[in-house]
Amino acid sequence: MNLARLDLNLVVALRALLEERNVTRAGRRVGLSQPAMSAALARLRRHFDDDLLARVGGHYELTALGQVLLDRTSTAYDLLERLFASQADFDPAEESREFRLLASDYAVAVFGTELARAVHEEAPGIRLRFSQTPNTVTDDTATLLSAADGLLMPHGVISGFPATDLYDDRWVFLVAADRPGVGDHLTRQDLARLPWVTYQRTYDAPAVRQLGMLGVEPRVEVSVDSFQLLPLLVAGTRRIAMVQARLARLLAPLAAVRTVEPPYEAVPLREAMWWHPVHTHDAAHIWLRETAARVGGRLADPRTVS
Repeated sequence: MNLARLDLNLVVALRALLEERNVTRAGRRVGLSQPAMSAALARLRRHFDDDLLARVGGHYELTALGQVLLDRTSTAYDLLERLFASQADFDPAEESREFRLLASDYAVAVFGTELARAVHEEAPGIRLRFSQTPNTVTDDTATLLSAADGLLMPHGVISGFPATDLYDDRWVFLVAADRPGVGDHLTRQDLARLPWVTYQRTYDAPAVRQLGMLGVEPRVEVSVDSFQLLPLLVAGTRRIAMVQARLARLLAPLAAVRTVEPPYEAVPLREAMWWHPVHTHDAAHIWLRETAARVGGRLADPRTVS
């Protein structure tokens, strides 16, 4: 494919056509007349050798290829938009723009709040938008990162992309505050015997793999798509949950739970900010990454967190 021979304006037309599924509405969306958008559709059909939009009754539906292109075109459009918005200079005190960061609710609670505070003080025109990291993060990381400004995630889940380290954390276990028979430590037998509450996704993969190597198979009774709900699902029950020490400290007032140390040397957690290489030399992203690293460096030593 020779990109030099392609009209990149067709990406804009293709996205509008696939999302609107109507030539007139697509043209209105991108500022083209109906004849001009019809001509663009004809060029796209010749290029892909596919109708893309097929008339069914009184409306259009996407062909099989059109359906495939729908998500890819949106990603390509976002990447091109970010590429051409790149800046040689960036003054945070004067600029007005939004950064989108993918993060778990743990990362937002522990780090995102501190980052937002620093941005509020230093760059009043900058907006942060935190979006939940999708389950597909390990399936097509490049596509995911191309549509975001950064991904907050610990080491050990993805690799092959640039990252800056933010802060360290450690794992502890939650038990109900009134749970009898549990001291300051759980035993490995307790981990296999007691019911668990777990976070549904695999961002803590190194810690999960470690349990497997120790021969512990958690007996999961409840799983939830939020780290912050773990204490509420442990309180008043026999359940246990593995959670980050920093988050456990933040959530301590919300539920009648207490933390206990794991019965093994738990693998530490190092949170990082990952990004797509297209952003590496962009002045705005350099500022964002440097600010994130500075904020992360101010967080307390995790060994003092309990």
